[in-house]
Amino acid sequence: ELRASLQSRLQALWEEQELVLLEVRECARWGEELEVTVRDLCKPNEFERYMMFIGDLEKVVNLLLCLSSRLARVQNALSRMDGSTEAEEKQSLNERHKLLSRQREDAKDLKENLDRRERVVSGILAKYLTEEQLQDYQHFVQVKTSLLIEQKDLEEQIRFFEEQLENLEQSIP
Repeated sequence: ELRASLQSRLQALWEEQELVLLEVRECARWGEELEVTVRDLCKPNEFERYMMFIGDLEKVVNLLLCLSSRLARVQNALSRMDGSTEAEEKQSLNERHKLLSRQREDAKDLKENLDRRERVVSGILAKYLTEEQLQDYQHFVQVKTSLLIEQKDLEEQIRFFEEQLENLEQSIP
């Protein structure tokens, strides 16, 4: 029963992931259309700023999500330690926790910088785009970010349930 339940949950997550991937592709097409509009309307250096911002948006969001995920796994491992855990393993986990915490703080600084750059890019685009086009751009940035987050969350859930299923199958003689 438990195996069937885990497999059913995994199947639902895979289906949800497929839907999110469709949305990601649709968002990418939307981004390409927006890119053409911005290229046609803006000066080359302004277009370059726009493109750098859009490229960095995905990188910074993915970096933050990855570091947060890794930090959560280390924190879980730390919370599962008990008296039988070797000192070397405790020290290793504590060092990884400190390193990941510092890296996540650095990534948060990158995100703050990216937010400032987004305001600059919005200011540039406001000179060229209609109010509706500017709202489309802002909505695109929000959707792109939320899809990245949703995609990463689904990947984490799938990984968790696959591990649970694998552990269950290994425990059954």
